[in-house]
Amino acid sequence: MRIAPPPLEPERPADDDRLPAQLRGLGPVGILGTILALALAAVLGPLKSLPVLLWAALSGTGWEELGFRRGRRVGWTVLASLGFGIALKLALKSVVLPLLGADPVNHAYHFLVGNRAALPGVLFMVIVGAGFGEELLFRSFLFLRLEAGLGRGVGARAAIVLLTTAVFAAAHLPDQGRVGAEQAAVVGLAFGTIYVLTRQIWPLMIAHAAFDVTAVAIIYWNLEARFAHLFFR
Repeated sequence: MRIAPPPLEPERPADDDRLPAQLRGLGPVGILGTILALALAAVLGPLKSLPVLLWAALSGTGWEELGFRRGRRVGWTVLASLGFGIALKLALKSVVLPLLGADPVNHAYHFLVGNRAALPGVLFMVIVGAGFGEELLFRSFLFLRLEAGLGRGVGARAAIVLLTTAVFAAAHLPDQGRVGAEQAAVVGLAFGTIYVLTRQIWPLMIAHAAFDVTAVAIIYWNLEARFAHLFFR
């Protein structure tokens, strides 16, 4: 009599195979991973992109999912992104913020006026920390995490734009106050909408860096009041 072999147990995925799915999901691991990434980003300053990149590596999230898609006419896209960032900053400084009753002077960064020694550190912060880091955090990362719960329908995407804009604006309150939050809200709505339509993050990184470098230039050359009173006295 032949004894039948015991039935094979179903093969279980290895822990390494389960972790990416858990991080991308909405279970305890996914929620904890999201909270840790946001918390670390809040304390790392210009290096806020590192927790997001670590999450992407551990969760198996590819560069294209983060919005790094080449697209067409790269040269024109770069120029358009630079122009859009500069134009948006000038429009906010000369039209939107004066209409909102904002102080012409950004007191949080007024120390930059003629301060050549402070320029390298500030430019690193606005290009790497804001241009690259904030777009990766507030657009790429938060969009992916919120889509995991809300889906990708039209209503869900509109809600995600509003939610990420609110978080982005709130993040600017501690060091820039109400005016900084209002400005960030406009930028968040504009950039969030563009990201929903294009799903490309690198043009927004360029536009964000151009926006902030323009802001630094206006402050450094002490032109804030001149731009703020360009149309309104």
